[in-house]
Amino acid sequence: MGVAKYVKDKKDAIREVIYQSGIRVKPSYSPHDLEEVGFDYAQDSASRANTVHTQPASAGISQPSLDDRQYTGFGTPEETNQRFKLMISHGQTGLNVAFDLPTQMGYDSDDPLVLGEVGRVGMAVDSLRDFETAFKTSL
Repeated sequence: MGVAKYVKDKKDAIREVIYQSGIRVKPSYSPHDLEEVGFDYAQDSASRANTVHTQPASAGISQPSLDDRQYTGFGTPEETNQRFKLMISHGQTGLNVAFDLPTQMGYDSDDPLVLGEVGRVGMAVDSLRDFETAFKTSL
């Protein structure tokens, strides 16, 4: 399973993101980028609704943060910890934990009602120790 690769400059700013599919995305685009792909604003924009926004409307509006947080976690806390470390090693700067459905519903992993669902679409959590394991820096 791969992750997106973050290409950074010497100041640790993100210059490009390369997704697992091979698609490359820049942190921002300019009118010059549109010209390079043959986009003509007058011809290709039928209405204001199709406007391509490349700058904030005013100096008081900030650009969106480039600190995209990856939603991840699966299986056991140990497996989730390995996934977190893999993603961080590839340049990910923010992580959100995905919990399995039994955890989200308040069930313990050994409850017969959740047989087959534990760790399936997120990390199974039954105790504080599970959190400590998932976020341990050396495992």
